[in-house]
Amino acid sequence: MRDNGRVTSATREPETQAAPLRPRLIATDLDGTLLRDDKSVSPRTVSALAAAEEAGIEVFFVTGRPARWMDVVSEHVHGHGLAICGNGAAVVDLHGGPGAHRFVKIRELARENALDAVRMLRDAAPGTVYAVEQTYGFHQEPAYPRMHLEVPDGLAPAEEILAPGSRADGEPVLKILAFHPTLDPDAFLTVARLAIGDRATVTRSSPSALLEISGPDVSKASTLALCCAERGISHEEVVAFGDMPNDVEMLTWAGRSYAMGNAHPAALAAASGQTVANNEDGVALVIERMLADLP
Repeated sequence: MRDNGRVTSATREPETQAAPLRPRLIATDLDGTLLRDDKSVSPRTVSALAAAEEAGIEVFFVTGRPARWMDVVSEHVHGHGLAICGNGAAVVDLHGGPGAHRFVKIRELARENALDAVRMLRDAAPGTVYAVEQTYGFHQEPAYPRMHLEVPDGLAPAEEILAPGSRADGEPVLKILAFHPTLDPDAFLTVARLAIGDRATVTRSSPSALLEISGPDVSKASTLALCCAERGISHEEVVAFGDMPNDVEMLTWAGRSYAMGNAHPAALAAASGQTVANNEDGVALVIERMLADLP
């Protein structure tokens, strides 16, 4: 990879260098990556995304956010209009605009697995409190912090929320949110992964001790791979951007990947390259230089 100014060279070089394939898809995380800290999309980034689409490169937003929080980028979707939400638990068509999105693909967390994960983590980390994210509903335990000023659809213990016949029954569970008031975030992630094992996928994207628990083998990478396979796009033709542990699998899977200058160490280690921070339009910088290098 040639020197490109403030974008660093690859952190891991293959033994034999091969010319990269022409990119066909850009997969980018949102918070801490595409979005600035004030949750805005800068004019420079808007222009870069539009230029990529104009060059025939599809852009996928790949985020831990639920579909109802996608209004921040719904004006910037082009072409297919799809986004991967909930860390891979759902593929959503954003063409309808805020509040009118359509679920295209759902990879739910089975309630049996969800209940096992809740029980296992309660035993391993006493004091953990939970919320349940569904396709449209959001339920939480009374002690779960209201981090996003969101009014929950119901307050109850997680076991009650997930029980057959509950108010939340009949709607797919996309992920469980688990919060601990005192544990270090990375330590909490390690404890949860050891406790839950293969019953669910556990990751994190928040600076606080907030974990996101999805179905087994559900991740940004696995759902992105499904979307790419449907389009006949190989992982070598994907360029990915991210900043947190929930981006690690995607950064590892993509043919080219960039961790942000503000990224978590796990994301930095997983990516093949590094760009500048989200507040400095790191995604736009890479896209601009990538497009300039196209034949």
